[in-house]
Amino acid sequence: MTRKFYIDFLFLILLGAVTSLSLPPFNYLIINFITLGLLFSFLIKRLKKIKNKIFYFLYGWFFGFGYFITNLYWISISLTYDESLKFLIPITLILIPAFLALFYGLISFLFLISKPKKVISAFFLFSLIFGVVEFIRGSILTGFPWNLIAYSFSKHLEILNITSIIGTYGFNLFCISLFISPAVFILRDKRIDIWVCIFFLLITIIFYLYGSHSKKLFNENETNVNDYKVRIISSNINLERFYTNVDPIKAIEDLIELSKPDKNEKIIFVWPEGILPGISQEQLINYKWLFEKNFNKNHLLVIGINSESIEKDEIKYFNSLSVYDNSLNLLDNYNKINLVPFGEFLPLEDILKNIGLKTLTNNYQSYSKGNERNVITIKRNNSSVKFLPLICYEIIYSGKIFNNSDFDFIINISEDGWFGQSIGPKQHFIHSIYRAIESGKYVLRSANNGKSAIINPLGYIEQEVSFNVSGYIEFSQFKKIQPTVFSKYGNKIFGVIILLYIFLFFSFNRIKNE
Repeated sequence: MTRKFYIDFLFLILLGAVTSLSLPPFNYLIINFITLGLLFSFLIKRLKKIKNKIFYFLYGWFFGFGYFITNLYWISISLTYDESLKFLIPITLILIPAFLALFYGLISFLFLISKPKKVISAFFLFSLIFGVVEFIRGSILTGFPWNLIAYSFSKHLEILNITSIIGTYGFNLFCISLFISPAVFILRDKRIDIWVCIFFLLITIIFYLYGSHSKKLFNENETNVNDYKVRIISSNINLERFYTNVDPIKAIEDLIELSKPDKNEKIIFVWPEGILPGISQEQLINYKWLFEKNFNKNHLLVIGINSESIEKDEIKYFNSLSVYDNSLNLLDNYNKINLVPFGEFLPLEDILKNIGLKTLTNNYQSYSKGNERNVITIKRNNSSVKFLPLICYEIIYSGKIFNNSDFDFIINISEDGWFGQSIGPKQHFIHSIYRAIESGKYVLRSANNGKSAIINPLGYIEQEVSFNVSGYIEFSQFKKIQPTVFSKYGNKIFGVIILLYIFLFFSFNRIKNE
């Protein structure tokens, strides 16, 4: 391998690393016009020069490695809480980015092996391959749709509101095209290439106008009052409680004090994920007296708590969201479906546990996956509340979170303390904005060691408790919007956009060959 190839690989790693600065919490969006444009130009220039197909793959892999190692380093912080797992930190820092970079290697390989001969056809082909492979990354092997290029638009809500129609994957495909369009202008073959660049600029302006109009209509909508206030608790409790003998009574009392129950008001209290150390759903009834002392029949509690069941003489554990009345009667329950690999379940557990590996969040065995996610309906005191439960990581999935849109809002409970003061919790929070816009529903997020917020259906944060702060916010009023196109059709919209890109690819090829 010549010195020139080493320089190429270092350049691509640097290019990927710089691209990370476009993502939350930095949001230097303009960087993508430079870095993705340079990546596209680099690959175009290598089309005729490189014959060894292994380099087709390595070019994308090195870019992806630089990209992911700089924006996912925080995953390894979770291993610092368990002495027996600290030896995995160097492996995690390298292995996860190296694995995810395989998808970017696939992008460059498929693009280069197709050998597009014209800039405009290369433009549509590269965007299409990039967008489809990112969808695959977010879907297979439980999926990990983290840090799509589309998340660099998280501060531009007017433009972002188009995801209510085309979804995050459709918008991600558009973003890739938009960011590499200046490179097409520079590399252009004919005048029509310029018009394609102008077209994507105009589409961006149209998206902005659509979002501005949606905001105007939303602000003009009638404000409704909830029968029940929803009080979202945000705590800042250190994760050391998982590894020390914390007095359960003291932990519950602290949360009750933070909740500030008013016995004259109808309130649903939402506590974060896994907030009660060492207490399972089955054990919580032992503290019934404490809840009855502080809450009354006007109050309901939504609590993130572990649960278990016995199936065929085997104990199964679940990460659950449970709904209680003030006497701790269990009104409804949801067991988490999308579990975090290695965090909540250990792939190939029977083999890997023999070499000392275990799940991070508990010391007994992997959590089991829940059966399905249903809308939780609460009927009390002539009132009815319907919400969709999502636990932590489940908020990151686009187009997979519900089939039935007949609910009032989304409740997302989370524990973000595993990633310390890194950028991880900030990236995690941003997903809530995208899900709110896609679904056209309010998202009520209750987090420990993270940001808790009320996010309206246009993605605007109406109330929040910031990172590393304890407190609460209340969801008492709301405005309705019509069901979004994306909530009806989901990622079928992305399929239509793929067909459109294929049509454009062949159409421009034909026109330019005539």
